[in-house]
Amino acid sequence: MSQSPAFVLNVLETPEDPEGQEPSPYDESEVHDSFHQLIQEQSRWVAEEGLELQQRQPETGALGASGSDHETMLGPEGAPVYSMATLRILASMPSRTIGRSRGAIISQYYSRTVKLRRRAGRPQLRDMGRSARPSLRLYDLELDSAVLEEEEKRGLLVKELQGLTAAQRDHMLRGMPLSLAEKRGLREESRPPRGKHRAQWHRGLLSCCDQLRDSCVLASHNLGLALLSGLQALMPWHYALKRIGGRFGSSVLSYFLFLKTLLAFNTLLLPPLLAFIVGVQAAFPPAPTGPVPAFTGLELLTGGGYFTHSVMYYGYYSNATLNQPCASPLDGSQCTPEAGSLPYSMPLAYLFTLGAAFFITCITLVYSMSRSFGESYRVGSTSGVHAITVFCSWDYKVTQRWATRLQHDNIRTQLKELLAEWQSRQHRRSACGQLRRVAVLGLVWLLCLGTTLGCTLAVYTFSELMIKQSPVSAEREAVLLLLPLVVCLLNLGGPYLFRILAALERHDSPVLEVYVAICRNLILKMVTLGILCYHWLGRRVGTLKDQCWENFVGQELYRLMVMDFIFTLLDTLLGELVWRLFSEKQLKRKGKPEFDIAGNVLELIYGQTLTWLGVLFSPLLPAMQIIKLLLLFYIKKASLMANCQAPRRPWKASHMSTVFISLLCFPSFLGAAVFLCYAVWQVKPSSTCGPFRTLDTMYEAGKVWVRRLEKAGPRVSWLPWIHRYLVEDTFPIYLVSALLLAVIYLNIQVVKGQRKVICLLKEQISNEGEDKIFLINKLQRVYERKERSRAGRTEEAVTPPALLTDGWDAQ
Repeated sequence: MSQSPAFVLNVLETPEDPEGQEPSPYDESEVHDSFHQLIQEQSRWVAEEGLELQQRQPETGALGASGSDHETMLGPEGAPVYSMATLRILASMPSRTIGRSRGAIISQYYSRTVKLRRRAGRPQLRDMGRSARPSLRLYDLELDSAVLEEEEKRGLLVKELQGLTAAQRDHMLRGMPLSLAEKRGLREESRPPRGKHRAQWHRGLLSCCDQLRDSCVLASHNLGLALLSGLQALMPWHYALKRIGGRFGSSVLSYFLFLKTLLAFNTLLLPPLLAFIVGVQAAFPPAPTGPVPAFTGLELLTGGGYFTHSVMYYGYYSNATLNQPCASPLDGSQCTPEAGSLPYSMPLAYLFTLGAAFFITCITLVYSMSRSFGESYRVGSTSGVHAITVFCSWDYKVTQRWATRLQHDNIRTQLKELLAEWQSRQHRRSACGQLRRVAVLGLVWLLCLGTTLGCTLAVYTFSELMIKQSPVSAEREAVLLLLPLVVCLLNLGGPYLFRILAALERHDSPVLEVYVAICRNLILKMVTLGILCYHWLGRRVGTLKDQCWENFVGQELYRLMVMDFIFTLLDTLLGELVWRLFSEKQLKRKGKPEFDIAGNVLELIYGQTLTWLGVLFSPLLPAMQIIKLLLLFYIKKASLMANCQAPRRPWKASHMSTVFISLLCFPSFLGAAVFLCYAVWQVKPSSTCGPFRTLDTMYEAGKVWVRRLEKAGPRVSWLPWIHRYLVEDTFPIYLVSALLLAVIYLNIQVVKGQRKVICLLKEQISNEGEDKIFLINKLQRVYERKERSRAGRTEEAVTPPALLTDGWDAQ
């Protein structure tokens, strides 16, 4: 504190006339929507702030007469009232002089040009204020006393710009936060005189080559800008997602973002299957095993009939290198390739393509999950997010009316979600209320688990009944729709029952309510799928010994997917449209039903799980899933806009996307991977169809290929070595798993270290803020003492000596 008196004395040399002072941003209280309106109202602001400073000056004198040396007076709104000199110092602080005038901007860029040129003989502007981050605020707010100083700064900047090269000068001018007119003026003034005369002399005398060159450069520049602006249009559903988020909030938007993510996963999964399995087999079709049935239309529901003899299912694919079709594919013997045929083994292509596609999907899924975790669970806290949303969310590049309205709705919805989340944290329950709530939760969970158990028993019983009725003739294929119909009815009715029971819980947080609903629906659907997987691989394989059981499993999954899509449409029609019409016409209610996030998300996860389960038995199921997702997006979007309303209790779905991706990874993808690995390694393929008809397991196709490579010669002997020591040996798998766990542990420790550093930095920022408050209070007390001493000297000088003598005599 030994340097503070010198600092104060330097400040007191400034004049105290409030009319000549620069307005302080400490008194600014309005936030404008656009810079154009801000610049237009600057002249009115100058007058208002000058009057405000004039009114504060007499109050400061009274404060100096009666104030304490250790306390700062508070204004009518609880804010501290400082003296005018203190306000001037606050206005001169670097954090408050940012963007005050063009002079600050010119000073900063003058310093930059000096550093760029590195000329020691240039004059230094030591008297200029420091400005770290110039902005576009209050450009024209210049008083008469500062005009000459700004012109001097401008002249110095022009001189420095003249010493730069043309490229450096253009780069410096392009980065200045000034208007285009001022930049053009600086460019013209900083252009060397010889260049000016040459430009004037050559104006209008450009050759055709120069004109053509300039036209090509301009055209390429405009084309690049058009392509960059078109990238936003290439993003699928960009405007539709913005509209949904602005009207219904991030909670409803998370469903459509998750649907978009699933579409990307299926788009990534489909091309390898089309290129290496479906396309190759379609180019070299096998010989037909019998008469192909005609297409009747019922195949669109049952998946059988004509589709059985196409690339839709596993049984259509051959079991050898692709050449001339096998003469007798039903005799159970291995088809032998002829001389000169393509060296393309269909079993290897089928196995390796599916394995590579699943591996790529797994890597992409893990990467998406880690990225989602990084975006939603950021290191640090969310303090100050309300102010950031209010003051920093508006995009000033938006000019169209519909875009501004959409952005306005989006910011308003975000503020509702933030305030609702803050209010939910303030609510606390008593001890009796918590006990009562725990009892209700336990009862509801018992009822939900009992419902899930009942649905599971119903699916198991009906599946056993269907086994007793097999085989089913081609004329009675419609009977095969009964099991998918029962499963879809239970999957549709169970969530509605869970929703009715959830009304008894009355969760305070809508986020927790959605998570609980997702958990219950997930248990129901995963248990149902577990029973169906046991039904397919445990029961159907034994009963369909002489038939192609892989085709039957593929058809079952096809029927489940089709029925799930039909029931989703019925739920959208009956649960949203009909209910809205009934409530408006009969119940005379104006409110619309809310969008069921939990149920719709679980439907997406359920459909994707069916796709992953059936890709081994029906390689074209991802294509069907893509068509289904595209139709679902537009149907759900239209129903949402017409039949649904925003959540009555707004809530911010900051972690929803992470939860959805996590559920998609586990148990959906992991369960499908376990199911397919069991089918590849343990289950015996059918002996009458498919690329693995002569093998004990599908995995043996790789071993057969390795044995052929061992006999091929020494040039490919490294491939059997890789298979023996890296694939069949379990030690590399354990090693990779250990390395993966070590990397995960190191990442966790790094995140913990970053959190500790952030906590220390926050504490340091808090301490620095307290130091600033302390220094400001000390400065205020110095000014109060100075004002009191000055007032005392003035009073002694004004009071006549005779009055002072009379006062002493009276005493």
